[in-house]
Amino acid sequence: MDILKKCSEFDRDKKAMEAGLYPFFQALESTDGTEVVMNGRKVLMLGSNNYLGLTFHPKIRKAAQEAIDTFGTSCTGSRLINGTMSIHVELERRLAAFMGRESALVFSTGMQTNLGAISALIGRNDVVVTDKEDHASIVDGCRLGFGEMKRFMHGDLEQLDRILGKIPEDKGVLVVVDGVFSMGGDIVDLPSLVKICKAHGARIYVDDAHSIGVLGKGRGTAAHFGLVKDVDITMGTFSKSFASLGGFIVGDEDVINYIKHHARSFIFSASLPASNVMAAMAALDIMENEPEHVERLWENARLMMKGYRDLGFDIGGTQTPIIPIIVKDDEKCFRLWKELYENGVYTNPVIAPAVPEGMALLRTSYMASHTREQLQRALDVFERAGKKTGVI
Repeated sequence: MDILKKCSEFDRDKKAMEAGLYPFFQALESTDGTEVVMNGRKVLMLGSNNYLGLTFHPKIRKAAQEAIDTFGTSCTGSRLINGTMSIHVELERRLAAFMGRESALVFSTGMQTNLGAISALIGRNDVVVTDKEDHASIVDGCRLGFGEMKRFMHGDLEQLDRILGKIPEDKGVLVVVDGVFSMGGDIVDLPSLVKICKAHGARIYVDDAHSIGVLGKGRGTAAHFGLVKDVDITMGTFSKSFASLGGFIVGDEDVINYIKHHARSFIFSASLPASNVMAAMAALDIMENEPEHVERLWENARLMMKGYRDLGFDIGGTQTPIIPIIVKDDEKCFRLWKELYENGVYTNPVIAPAVPEGMALLRTSYMASHTREQLQRALDVFERAGKKTGVI
């Protein structure tokens, strides 16, 4: 059997291209944040995770440029050996303070953060329990660990309670959930989850990739619910609200120190470049001192939630600036994407396995920097496209 036979047999992309419905890997030629140029024309970006709209903020651009002048473009080594810069340490100190925890650790990407931190904690005598709609990086981090993995239906905390109740007391248990779920935009019921985990002696890891800069005055899900001290480990990324690249975890000093010396994706990866470190640091400055960005983000999110519902679109149970347009049928989803794109609005089409089979959707997300004119234009285009494709 030829291991590469599957490659020549894969043709889903080719069929979509032949039908003129292939939506992926569209190349950006330029961008100012809210609008981008693709294939020589400007389109409104409703598919970015740039929640606070900071990617073109002058303070952040200046900080990244000055970092290159001081530290160059790369350390060409891991944090363990020769890749730790003074600015890594400073950023970790500031992140811990911002998140109200003892310690922090910066990784080179968000994916590597979950891969390394989760797998480092899950030993042979341990069990990790996850929500079925947790991000792929959480799933892969669990698979890399040597322990047992269990999953509960999305948001079904009664099932989580039953699962935890059946785990032997001599097993270490970690429950890993997203704070904000990246496709549906819903927020984990953290108060109930904390209560259940405490009753069973399970530890809690919250992926706040889509929560930091959005919930809890920018400090994430635990801050949103007033439960900062009840979450053992919080993970975040720099590739969203921080307008940079990278990831981090925060928690008790002993826990962070253990992960620092055991996470393979941290130990064996080149360190985060200075430009990304300083961009994240400048974004942190803005989050701490300019709360109006978070306020504008929520104004825009509420406007669009109401707008889509008034038009008759199914946006599920979203509670955040991530607003899914649930279409269900894959082909109809691609046709709606194409109609929007051809009329100047870019969205993210999502099909299985990123969402359950039969739950195809367009993932839209909003920025503090979107103007009211842009958002109204998007709703107008959505109304026409939704009617033309039969989605509404």
